[in-house]
Amino acid sequence: MESMSVSPVISTANPSLEKQLEISKDDWMQGLQLSRVQRIEMNKLVMNYLVTEGYKEAAEKFHSESGVEMLTNHAQLDKRIQIKDAIMNGKVLEAMALINHLCPELLETNKKLNFHLHQQQTIELIREQKIEQALEYAQNHLAEKGEENAENLTEIEFTLALLAFTEPETSPYGNLLHTAQRRKVAAEVNAALLFECGEDSHPKLTNLVQLISWAQEELDSKKVQFPHMIDYGSGTFDK
Repeated sequence: MESMSVSPVISTANPSLEKQLEISKDDWMQGLQLSRVQRIEMNKLVMNYLVTEGYKEAAEKFHSESGVEMLTNHAQLDKRIQIKDAIMNGKVLEAMALINHLCPELLETNKKLNFHLHQQQTIELIREQKIEQALEYAQNHLAEKGEENAENLTEIEFTLALLAFTEPETSPYGNLLHTAQRRKVAAEVNAALLFECGEDSHPKLTNLVQLISWAQEELDSKKVQFPHMIDYGSGTFDK
């Protein structure tokens, strides 16, 4: 940042403490203005997000409005969307078949993903109140994985605990039946598929947000007083 005025602030409690640096909001915002990203680069970040997350229609519309190219394998994108839709609709076995067709070795090599998909299928059977089928499926596809990994065992216990309640949706483990659980599994699958296909497994925007958070923590650790971004979506600062 250019010509940024920085004033030292000394702790009155203990003069021997390290000096703190304080950056005013005006100086901070001025520095941001000097570092403004060009619109074309921002548009590329938006397109990367839409393509990575599988929002094809939105990406196509954004392409027509901004002119930014959809740099991706369109056939692969369509498959990823099919898989995501299948999971979001509770059709986990269909999703697994599509995954095996797109990346035949993925579910064999990615043990955690394999487990979470079988866990989700068990959850879907419980949702449909197919109790005997859920128990049989868990015995055939989850039991062995629980013996191999303590974390898996805990997740299996939480899943099967749903069977102990007449209204599992309102139980302490009811979150497993929420749409957010399907979305979580779909996101894990999407990231794994992207990685296997040699693409970024997460949107660049997500990485930038994480970088902002890390940078703020670093400045805090150096005792720098500065405006913190408290809302990444709107770019709102705290002072």
